[in-house]
Amino acid sequence: MRVLIFGNSGSGKSTYAMRLSQAHDLPHLDLDSIVWEPGEIAVQRSPESIAASLTAFLAENARWVIEGCYGELVEATSVHCTELVFLNPGLKTCLEHNRKRPWEPHKYKTKEAQDAMLEHLQAWVEGYYERQDQWSYRAHRRIFDAFKGRKTERLADDAVAA
Repeated sequence: MRVLIFGNSGSGKSTYAMRLSQAHDLPHLDLDSIVWEPGEIAVQRSPESIAASLTAFLAENARWVIEGCYGELVEATSVHCTELVFLNPGLKTCLEHNRKRPWEPHKYKTKEAQDAMLEHLQAWVEGYYERQDQWSYRAHRRIFDAFKGRKTERLADDAVAA
């Protein structure tokens, strides 16, 4: 089992990935953990470091669940997955999940530091359906539609509660 979960921030990726990881005893990789510099807020690692970390995780684990919003990494990883899951619950759900998000100590030193980034995160999330970058709905839709293997799109009615 190699499950790749992607979607907008707040779509329920981490919650769903953690549930799968626990239920099936799968190693779990949150792509945020390899994209951003440890202990820094919004400081991206070099593309070479990101690629090396992803390659190492894939080489070390025959079974896994990987989750994130990074279209270029989702696309690169999709050739290794046995199932692709696109969480697309809609903007309202993503914004609400972000407001209720518990502290993520692996990303932020304090809950206050995380809360200080909420307004910026929400603005970024609101642009998901209009942006044309690798982390946008457009990129995610293209990846999902092109994937030939087992795939599922989870919409608002069947979204994972965060």
